[in-house]
Amino acid sequence: MGKSGLMTSLFAYAEKVARTDSTLLITGETGTGKDHLARYVHSRSRRAQQAMMCINCAAIPDTLIESELFGYERGAFTGAQQSYPGKFKLADKGTLLLDEIGDLSFPAQAKLLRVIEEQEVFRIGARRSESVDVRIIASTNRDLESMVAEKRFRPDLFFRLNVARIHVPPLRQRREDIPLLFAHFLEEIGQHIGIAIDGTSSEALDCLLRHPWPGNIRELRNVAESLFIDPPHGLVQLQHLPPVVQRCLDGLERAEASERERILTALFATHWNKCRAAKELHWSRMTLYRKLTKYQITKPLD
Repeated sequence: MGKSGLMTSLFAYAEKVARTDSTLLITGETGTGKDHLARYVHSRSRRAQQAMMCINCAAIPDTLIESELFGYERGAFTGAQQSYPGKFKLADKGTLLLDEIGDLSFPAQAKLLRVIEEQEVFRIGARRSESVDVRIIASTNRDLESMVAEKRFRPDLFFRLNVARIHVPPLRQRREDIPLLFAHFLEEIGQHIGIAIDGTSSEALDCLLRHPWPGNIRELRNVAESLFIDPPHGLVQLQHLPPVVQRCLDGLERAEASERERILTALFATHWNKCRAAKELHWSRMTLYRKLTKYQITKPLD
């Protein structure tokens, strides 16, 4: 997931959390790798040899979430032709990841809180409860504090989940991880389909570093995968990248053109007195000299 300073600190804390049984809340934007972090914590815990179950709270209809989490007995309702233990029981002695916990309905939140606090589940149609030993990891891309303030998320459940907390930063805040991640995805996908891509050119890499990556790591992996549709011969060049990624250079070119115009305006206004032009631009003389070299600006002949 990266070796930037942000991620190094994140993993150091994740190691400490993994050594405990504390409930963990993972927050972050969509596509940042929250589920991968959850699996990492499980793999480093004392429960690593036991099952890790996952349920996407946003993908299960409210009418089915209780049966999915807690299970049901045969004949408990129409269509229940055999009993189902539920995710909590399947994760017994292991870890349960409650993905997108912010999408869980208010009634389901109350039932989940009871199970977490009592470590007992009551299957639908059962006559008695069953004890479970489950480590809970919850993840969300929502602002749960705001949802609590707006009375859309139970405060008691939030405080129960918010024991240990890790925020996974978006990719735009750790751009130094992009080359490593992109190279990893090229190798991983290439090995899977049996095609090798030699690497990435400096121009293409510079473009990748400038792109805002609203879809985060998931978007970066999709870009890497798209290159194997028509694999380049040799290095990945700028023209091989999707147009949406190349578009970031258009803004850069416009910004540079605007800056070049500002420099020329200041120079002509001061009759090419570079000291005065630098003051007009609120720059040092050395900054102005670097910009003149960058944009290849020279005084026109009289």
